[in-house]
Formats: sequence, C-alpha cells, structure tokens
Amino acid sequence: MTDDLREFVRFRYGDLLRTAYLLTGSSHAAEDLVQTALLGAMRRWEQIEDPMAYLRRAMVNHRVSIWRRIGSREVITAALPDSVTRRMARPDDSATVAQRDELLTALGTLPARMRAVLVLRYWEDISEAETAEILGCSVGTVKSHASRGLVRLRAVLESGTARHSGRVAPQIAGGHS
Repeated sequence: MTDDLREFVRFRYGDLLRTAYLLTGSSHAAEDLVQTALLGAMRRWEQIEDPMAYLRRAMVNHRVSIWRRIGSREVITAALPDSVTRRMARPDDSATVAQRDELLTALGTLPARMRAVLVLRYWEDISEAETAEILGCSVGTVKSHASRGLVRLRAVLESGTARHSGRVAPQIAGGHS
C-alpha cells in the first residue's frame, strides 16, 4: 500500500463507510463494500485523479451489481448499529435517532438506482453532473430519479409506514418541502 493511499484511507475512511452504510443498510456490508472498493483502487492508485469520486463510483457500481444479483432478499433493519453510532461526531437525541431509522427504512424501499442517486446527491452533497458521471447516466436521469425518489420517500413517511410522518423528508432535500 502506498503512503498516499494509506493517508487517504486514514482521513476519508469514515466518509466512505458512511456512504457505504447508506447504500447497504448494514455496517458489515458497508465495511465489505469499502474494502472491496479500496482493493480495486489499490492497483491503480497512482492513476486515479479524484479518489473520492472513483471510490464512490466503485461502491455504487459494486452495490448495484449485488442488488441485481440478489434482488429484494436483503433485509434492512430499523436500528442503527452501535459501530456506526460510535463513529458519529456528536451523540443523537432520541428524536433524531427515530427520524434516521424512519428515513433508512423508507430509503430501503426504493429501487437501487434511485437510492444511489439520493445518497450521492443529498448525503454526499454531490452535484447532479458528478452524480450522473458516477452512475454512468445523464443529468436528466439523475434529476428525475432524485425528484421521484423524494416524492416516494415522502409518501412512505406520510403513509403511516414511518412513525413520524413527514418530519424527515424535508431534511433530505436540504430543508425544502
């Protein structure tokens, strides 16, 4: 492992793990996903211009291929794992934890590509153009998946499936309802 890669992992592992957790819904699967992406990147580390973009795309691509293989057999739990909670910068109050659980449950109901768009756009705060590049689709596709995804999340949260109807979705969209 090169010193550059070692230093990158030391500083950005938490960010990568958070993205992977949002894509997988499981702390163990998230760790596996990050490790798989890092192993793939290790061979060509010196040629990678933007490591975060490269690794995000690698994680999304790998995750989408798994979603295609296993379909909907994977179960997303409502409880946030202790290992992820310990890595967070500040402790959550109970309302925030409940909202996060609701949101993760609702996010788990979305198709893989739509979920990936929402994770990249709103959690990773990546532009539409960068998200389109990572996912290998057009900016219009990103916009439509983001729009439809937010509508579907709101519908799930307001339908009673989620415990605190309508309180989380506006936070995803940067405070807009």
